[in-house]
Amino acid sequence: MATQPTLETSRLRLRPFVSSDSADVESMAGDYRVAKMTENIPHPYSAGMAEEWISTHQENWIARERITWVICSNTDDKLIGCVGLVINGKHCRASLGYWVGNALWGMGFCTEAATAVVDFGFQHLNLRRIEATHLTKNPASGAVMRKIGMTHEGAMRNYVLKDGVFEDMER
Repeated sequence: MATQPTLETSRLRLRPFVSSDSADVESMAGDYRVAKMTENIPHPYSAGMAEEWISTHQENWIARERITWVICSNTDDKLIGCVGLVINGKHCRASLGYWVGNALWGMGFCTEAATAVVDFGFQHLNLRRIEATHLTKNPASGAVMRKIGMTHEGAMRNYVLKDGVFEDMER
């Protein structure tokens, strides 16, 4: 697969990011309510950061190091959020990550998108394991993981430094 595939679910289309998505990414991921619930989204999310991030996607896909999709409705192209895998090819595993805009929380979009991505990872990337972590203060993310069939493996105390505070993570 030279070109990153687009995935379809009953309500969603997961497609590669394009540079014109950058304004929506900056707005949605830059919302402190979203950023504070993730390990890696910085706050503030400065102008230009999204375009720079999006510019890495094709190279990461070609190298099979990372694959990142826009989550959008299958009826329009409006950004809902993001879902992706960070791939460790040597060990045939990947780490799953996702976020959805604050106004769209609780609608099942993360669960639906994550299910499609996990299926893709096992069926097309020949992964043996897909794992995920979430901040302990974000139990909704843990609920998504359980809904897609993941098993809780443990807590990692003071695992990440986020906004100057050490945070616990669940694996």
